[in-house]
Amino acid sequence: MAESKSLLITSVNRSLDGIDITAVASQLGLEPKQIEGTEIAEVYNSGINTGDALFVGTGDYNFDAEVAAAFGVPVVLVADDEHAATLAQRRVEELGGTATVVTGQQLGDGSSLSVELEAEPVMSATVFESWLIAKAKENHSHIVLPEGEDDRILQAADQLLRQDVAELTILGDEADINRRAADLGLDLSKAHIINHLESELLEEFAADFAELRKKKGITLDEARETMKDISYFATMMVHKGLADGMVSGAAHTTAHTIKPSFQIIKTAPGASVVSSIFLMIMRGRLWAFGDCAVNPNPTAEQIGEIAAVSAHTASQFGIDPKVAILSYSTGTSGSGPDVDRAVQAVEEAKKAKPELVVDGPLQFDAACDPGVGKKKAPDSPVAGQANVFIFPDLEAGNAGYKIAQRTGNALAVGPVLQGLNKPVNDLSRGATVPDIVNTVAITAIQAGEK
Repeated sequence: MAESKSLLITSVNRSLDGIDITAVASQLGLEPKQIEGTEIAEVYNSGINTGDALFVGTGDYNFDAEVAAAFGVPVVLVADDEHAATLAQRRVEELGGTATVVTGQQLGDGSSLSVELEAEPVMSATVFESWLIAKAKENHSHIVLPEGEDDRILQAADQLLRQDVAELTILGDEADINRRAADLGLDLSKAHIINHLESELLEEFAADFAELRKKKGITLDEARETMKDISYFATMMVHKGLADGMVSGAAHTTAHTIKPSFQIIKTAPGASVVSSIFLMIMRGRLWAFGDCAVNPNPTAEQIGEIAAVSAHTASQFGIDPKVAILSYSTGTSGSGPDVDRAVQAVEEAKKAKPELVVDGPLQFDAACDPGVGKKKAPDSPVAGQANVFIFPDLEAGNAGYKIAQRTGNALAVGPVLQGLNKPVNDLSRGATVPDIVNTVAITAIQAGEK
């Protein structure tokens, strides 16, 4: 990627009146572009950040600093008050950016502007979600959404189709779906809509399911009844290659969503357990937490496998994995069966993936805080820099991600299921439309890794 020469100029307790922005831009060899909008996501996704430019801020330096951090460009603060300038510069740095201060007089009298600062994009929900959509569009996978009776699914489908993120099949009554789409002002013309109860595929799927489950004594009539269930029908579509992945759970339980996957798709070669991660997005951080949704009391062997597969999943979403096996102990500071399990889990993870950067047992603070990590585990390749955190059990994992979500303002994307032959992902019944859009994008990315 070519190095950007872009800058963002904004003001502190004054306007940019009296400053010839065009002349400043020309001096720097940049194209002036006015930032417009009231939401960071709106500006970020507007397409304005193409080519080298002098971005002209809104005059709200807090907002402008967030835009600059998302773009990964330095900030030029025009300020005549030294104290205000210092506070503004500090705020830019708090947001992860870099800034230099000039006076209005310096720019107004034509003085040369020289900015040597460098900046990188700062991770945030806006940055990650934009990356997620762009990555999914590259694959343009085919995802089936079995819960066509839920308006949130239709609203998410409208957004996904408008952005050309994925090919979509929606299960449900076509006339009803089209009527509700019209009432909601949605365009689903590019979606495939299948009434699975009337589909010619039903008999074929029933025969296939009866064959798959014949050792369990499933008859063809029983298979026909099973295939009337939307989750089973959609899962069979994925199994048969008629779709690349499935997203469900907005209106059904996790068990209802993933049980068919265990029976039809089954686990990937070499995998003995299905698990999950949540992608946790905070300002300046992109982490993965696992397993927070599937396995209540994993063994040491299972934790090791979860660590290895979580690292792989995390790498699909831009994380260079450094894996911490979490415990109440760091190294030999504690003892007991739980600590022993963490030690063994590290060994199992290395067996499964010898090149994996993994360590444990580590307390959470030792895993994520460089200062604490240096004190508690100075020789660890992970302590203080972990980005994939493996919890000892479901209770700890579920509590951990929700604490980060509710008190740390983290965007929790997931659960992302892993260990299956083909991607199936579960939604919360409280899922919002953006949650559904993100999960479909994740599933599309997983499906693209053949």
